[in-house]
Amino acid sequence: FLSLAKNDAIQQKVADTKKVSFLIEMCDQYPIVYDILWALSFNHDIQQQLRSNQKLMLRLAHLKQELHHEPMGKITYGILWNLKSTHEDRELIEKDDQTMFDIMISYSHKDKIFCKQLYDELIKIGYRVWIDFDQIHGNVMDAMAQAIEQSNTILICMSEQYRKSNYCRAEANYAFRRRNRIVPILLQEHYQPDGWLLFLVGQLLYVDFTKYEFSQSMEVLIKELKAPVLQDYNLQRRESKDETNIISSNLSIQQSRSILPVLSDNILDWTPTDIQHWLIGHNLVQMSRILSDYDGSSLINLNKYLTNVESQQIFKLLQEDSLRRTNQSLSLVELARLQSLVDQQQQILETKSSEKKIKKKISSRNKSSSCNFCQIV
Repeated sequence: FLSLAKNDAIQQKVADTKKVSFLIEMCDQYPIVYDILWALSFNHDIQQQLRSNQKLMLRLAHLKQELHHEPMGKITYGILWNLKSTHEDRELIEKDDQTMFDIMISYSHKDKIFCKQLYDELIKIGYRVWIDFDQIHGNVMDAMAQAIEQSNTILICMSEQYRKSNYCRAEANYAFRRRNRIVPILLQEHYQPDGWLLFLVGQLLYVDFTKYEFSQSMEVLIKELKAPVLQDYNLQRRESKDETNIISSNLSIQQSRSILPVLSDNILDWTPTDIQHWLIGHNLVQMSRILSDYDGSSLINLNKYLTNVESQQIFKLLQEDSLRRTNQSLSLVELARLQSLVDQQQQILETKSSEKKIKKKISSRNKSSSCNFCQIV
């Protein structure tokens, strides 16, 4: 269940069914449940359910002191980081222009060997780089936050293990909320960012280290690090004016949209992951968070409500859902865009269906004509 608990759709189902209390009762008997709670605690609804359990909060406070340097202490700090708003106060601190580091490398420790090579190369070039080689002990979350606050750019080393890591998720989320410049690099061949990681990097250029030699990929990375930065709302977007001159045109930098899978024409076949890819691909970032557990059928039903229910009533309901899930007011622009896109998908589905019926009729007629001809012969 630990792996499943890191899936956003599963988290929301656990929240909706209010099964968290059952897991809390198992904590003392099965310590691994604390790791499950850490994974679940990234969900806003589950955060509220955990905070309201005084027994759990007291137990976590005790564990934090008792297991300060143990692996369980790291998990405890992680849960409390997600549940408490103290770190949100840190985000209000003005960024110091004289930061200590140019770059922080955020990575899964399974990629430690590669990241050591990356670190050495960046240091050789002259960058000031922060990286945790020895895995921080004690209050890991505060140490992580301080490193992000003291760094200009965060390199996110994307892999399946990175997406599955609770610590990496907390690290990337904090960098995103603080509006640090984020540059994703791909370390795992054939890996496609999904879930929370797709939400964070969906609008960014990334450097693919899996397709070319390390030295070539480093050239592309340096070009990207030197590229001008454009900020738009809470998202950071990157543009490289020298993109056409990078090694042999379009060598390693690709737009994240290029890694999005081709979806079925039939929207009813879409899975929750397909919906997330589709929403991010159309720049409906807020909607991707609100509709985190939607599949194609759910999206069609939502569109029916948007079409048939009184507009003020449906907007109020969605506004409440947006505040509950994302702590943000609903974007009317995104809502209108969503409805338009779903309508387009339904039209495509209807057109394909009509074409199939016409082809079927033509095929039937051809068979009938062939039979008649045979009889005449």
